[in-house]
Amino acid sequence: MATNINNAIDEFVRHCVNLDPEDTKSARASRDWLLGQIRGFPTADNSFPRAYQEVDILLGSFHRRTKVRPLDDVDLITGLHAEGATYTTYPDHIRLNVPEGSPRLLALCHDGSNELNSKRVLNRFVSALSGVPQYRRADIGRNGEAAVVELVSYGWSFDVVPAFFTKPEADGRTYYLIPDGNGHWKKTDPRMDDQRLSAVLAQHGEIVLPAIRLLKYWNKRRTVPTVRSYVLESMILSHYEQAAVSAHKYIDLEFRNALATLARHIHYPVMDPKGIQGDLNTLSAAERLSLSTRALADVALVDQALIAERLQDHRSAMARWREVVGDAFPPYG
Repeated sequence: MATNINNAIDEFVRHCVNLDPEDTKSARASRDWLLGQIRGFPTADNSFPRAYQEVDILLGSFHRRTKVRPLDDVDLITGLHAEGATYTTYPDHIRLNVPEGSPRLLALCHDGSNELNSKRVLNRFVSALSGVPQYRRADIGRNGEAAVVELVSYGWSFDVVPAFFTKPEADGRTYYLIPDGNGHWKKTDPRMDDQRLSAVLAQHGEIVLPAIRLLKYWNKRRTVPTVRSYVLESMILSHYEQAAVSAHKYIDLEFRNALATLARHIHYPVMDPKGIQGDLNTLSAAERLSLSTRALADVALVDQALIAERLQDHRSAMARWREVVGDAFPPYG
């Protein structure tokens, strides 16, 4: 219960949108412990792929501080030693070729070949992680990119993505090669996501983060077609990159602008900022229209709330916000 719209927004964001600080602290500690376990697998088992921990990297919305409640998963990439392997790039996948004299990797190749099978690599991780008592179960994720580890004591899981780190290509770029879900490999580079977000925060300030989180919360209400979290985040970062003026310091204004950006740009391609996957917007024309219409309607409601706030009509302002984000928003009183 609240009688001031600013206090109500702050309470809502802290208790319903942002991750619980204790969960964040525990997740970081258990993530670091997990990495330590993985790095020890090759020593305990001489058939497990050798670790290349120098290229281990964190990724995903938890790492970028754009994840909303509830904390359901934490992503990480764990590096593997390529042992002299080379790769060949095809239009829709990458094949990793293992040389003779690399028994740990050769044992995980496709039958009758020296092409490394990413499914077998993931299964090797699942098998090793299943033997750790602190984990309830381990399995391959639905997209076939990660070994998903569920914990006994916490409500979130870890998505462990094994990867090989490339040497610089002709353009000087290096990549992480991760499972593609079909037994082969594909490129990614989470460093570029980190650099992009850091540049936006340097220009516009930390207000960008709660604005993204609030828009993700709105997106998860599923009253309309849902945009994938990464696509939504990429779209909003593009808005900030192109903005002629700095962001406001008030989250309600930034959320309003983010909604308006979504309404306009959801009709168009959302190109992969890493320059790898092409258009990330997979929604149909009908889904894009439905989402845009809902976003525009809620922009109008937020505008009404802003007007009511200026008139000191906090009851009306809070009522409009409850229409936009749902009954979890504090009622007036």
